[in-house]
Amino acid sequence: MKNITISPITRLEGHGKIEIFLKEDGSVDRAFLQIPEFRGFEKFCEGRPAEEMPRITPRICGVCPTAHHMASTKAVDTVFGAEPTPTARKIREFMYNTFMVEDHLLHFFFLGGPDFVMGPDAPAAERNILGVIAKVGMEIAGKLIDIRKKCREIMAYLGGKPVHPVCGLPGGVSKGIGQEQKLRFEEIADQAVGFCRFALQVFEDVVLKNRQYVELIVGNVYRHDTYYMGLVDGANKVNFYDGKVRVVDPAGKEFAKFSASEYAAHVAEHVEPWSYVKFPYLRNVGWKGFVDGPESGIYSVAPLARLNASEGMATPLAQAEHDRMFEVLGGKPSGLTLAFHWARLIEALYSAERMVELINDPDITKDDIRNTRVNVTGEGWGVVEAPRGTLFHHYKTDAKGLVTSANLIVATQNNLGRICLSIDKAARALVKDGKTDAAVLNMIEMAFRAYDPCMACATHSLNSRIPFEICVRDASGVVVRKL
Repeated sequence: MKNITISPITRLEGHGKIEIFLKEDGSVDRAFLQIPEFRGFEKFCEGRPAEEMPRITPRICGVCPTAHHMASTKAVDTVFGAEPTPTARKIREFMYNTFMVEDHLLHFFFLGGPDFVMGPDAPAAERNILGVIAKVGMEIAGKLIDIRKKCREIMAYLGGKPVHPVCGLPGGVSKGIGQEQKLRFEEIADQAVGFCRFALQVFEDVVLKNRQYVELIVGNVYRHDTYYMGLVDGANKVNFYDGKVRVVDPAGKEFAKFSASEYAAHVAEHVEPWSYVKFPYLRNVGWKGFVDGPESGIYSVAPLARLNASEGMATPLAQAEHDRMFEVLGGKPSGLTLAFHWARLIEALYSAERMVELINDPDITKDDIRNTRVNVTGEGWGVVEAPRGTLFHHYKTDAKGLVTSANLIVATQNNLGRICLSIDKAARALVKDGKTDAAVLNMIEMAFRAYDPCMACATHSLNSRIPFEICVRDASGVVVRKL
């Protein structure tokens, strides 16, 4: 037996590697996604004042700090029994949807998109944002940079800074929106809608009109049938900021629907000895190993899963794109992993439309931005849809509001079971006779890249002294020495 190692894996947030173990005939025996970092945020949050959590937890990640900030703020709301005012809630949701637009565009054009714009087998030196710019042109690149900059302008004003926001307070936010800012934000929201529609047209022209790419998307290499999870509003439409968590089975039938405070009754966490990432699964189905299908508790989150778990989008332009996507994919739910990229652009359009709706709401410029009436409950839960999927924060405190325990189930953890399935299946299909080249290895990486995983959120290194165990195996796989 020998193995193939892809290290480091590329165009994702964080660090990891893929180990592919081969049989004697050169076929794949098993492929693993391994995360060799220890995650310690839950532990060193203990003893901190609960109101500091929205400023501590965003440091988990520099790409999706707004997601942690918002989930943490919502959890702190319930710790202190402080319901946010209607204006505060709308400001939070407006800021959050702005973040979703900016982050989804980041992934498509910088991380996932190069595989399609440049091609899976393009040279690595070209398969990046610089290659994309060279192919689509500087004008389009300029528009992309401009809209992301303007979204960051909104996030910097409302959040206090463009990265690691500090605006969330128990029962509200620290800053309101005046008339001058409202007019500016209306302009940016309209531009965001226009650019997201343009991005979908780019996907149409570059991907959907390329027969090879479409065959790759709808083929069997990147297909799984799992449960799907996502936040929905009262009409079961996609919502990123609030609502209930809805789970549907591989056939699309509702399996569960629950609030943030009920998550532990539905989600459990499994541990494997070869990774520092936990593997959540549906408690009421059970952990059956790395297999898919209705008998397996593995589920999926993030854009395609959210659309699968919902009954559609809550805005008209996104709904039209939603309907077209599932028509092309052959129905709903869809288990086609590479379709996550398409769903991501549809979600970006939804968020831009939602920005327009919220900034034109008369309540959003009112002065009542915080409810200061508090009643410490000692426990709080918060859930939002991070760009990469459902994100849970759960805190317990003492009577003084000091955190006694914290549990964070982040989006990439929710997806890890399915990501491992995807990597294993892609490796089995693409590695023949033990032979690989750069294109094959990149296509195996595409199996995880579609999920837009954030390994810094799923894991975190406390220091450089974490103990590692090295196992030396003989040709039959038997461990002969441990270091």
